[in-house]
Amino acid sequence: MTLLIRHAESAWNEHFSASRIDVGWPDPPLTIRGREQAHAAADRLRDARIARLLTSPYRRSLETASILAAELGLPITVEPLVRERCAFSCDQGSAPAELARDWPGIDFSSLGDVWWGGAIESWPSLARRCDAFRALLRAMPDRDEVAVVTHWGFIRGLTGAELHNTESIRIAPDAAADN
Repeated sequence: MTLLIRHAESAWNEHFSASRIDVGWPDPPLTIRGREQAHAAADRLRDARIARLLTSPYRRSLETASILAAELGLPITVEPLVRERCAFSCDQGSAPAELARDWPGIDFSSLGDVWWGGAIESWPSLARRCDAFRALLRAMPDRDEVAVVTHWGFIRGLTGAELHNTESIRIAPDAAADN
């Protein structure tokens, strides 16, 4: 079964949790607390039989995955299917060239210039993306050794679960959401 991990706390999460107001911050970085959460997650995952990481192209996921990869000695692959459901300012991503400058060891060549979508993603659209990801998982011979750094909305769409920052859940490739 594949391990899904929600990214660590971003600056947007911190502000939105306190105010319930979208602060207008596209593609925010992790907070200090978020980086601490990612290090703690790496400690929890040391014996989890993970051989590689897939991550969403958002900064908060890339930062979380980079900390996990550094501590656990894992390669990272960017997978835009596991991006967040575009609904808030934080769900506006960064251009691939900008991401490549900040993470030179990661390949962003498969991303379009606007890989996150431009408008609010409908729930049916998210469901189709979750189905496409399930198909991708079924095709992966190493799916039981893959961890995916992703987002609250994507995890909810895929599993029905609502996870806090750096919480994780395992899924089978054919599992459907309970929502």
